[in-house]
Amino acid sequence: MTKRVILGVSGASGAALALAAARVLRDAGVAVDLVLSPMAERTLTLEIGPGAQADLVALVENVYAVTDLGATIASGSYPVAGMIVAPCSMRSLAAIATGLDDNLLTRAAGVQLKERRPLVLLAREAPLTLAHLRNMTAVTEMGGIILPPVPAFYLRPQTTQEITTQIAARAVDLLHLAPPQAKAWASSIGE
Repeated sequence: MTKRVILGVSGASGAALALAAARVLRDAGVAVDLVLSPMAERTLTLEIGPGAQADLVALVENVYAVTDLGATIASGSYPVAGMIVAPCSMRSLAAIATGLDDNLLTRAAGVQLKERRPLVLLAREAPLTLAHLRNMTAVTEMGGIILPPVPAFYLRPQTTQEITTQIAARAVDLLHLAPPQAKAWASSIGE
């Protein structure tokens, strides 16, 4: 049986994280079900270019309209190993934290929480307000994982792609589906 993960993409800055996550999942042999918010579609074009959405869609198995609340990924009976939202806007975070299943992305995320499946949110905002922090706390208390897309500077990345790939690999590793995908920290003391 193929392992399957939902990839949600909201409109926060960091669209490259979505492409990196889809690539890491594909390379790990994981099938991906994709749902994009309308702002995600816009951000992909603004930050990466006009072909970015097509590139992302080519990496996944299924694509669902954010308005399709009757899609299979809206049900707990649909077998997936978890969900990554990359990037996760503060609007999507707030909806997930409060159980506002008003679109397919937030509904699918809520399903992961109710089914006790891994939900990893690459929350993208800075600085954070108290509302943001409280929403992060609420999601964490429900079992979700907040993974701010912070670069692993200790790896001395040379390109943005190295940074986004490492962050995406960390997100995939948190689903515990395959051998670790992220590069591990290694002490250079004494070298």
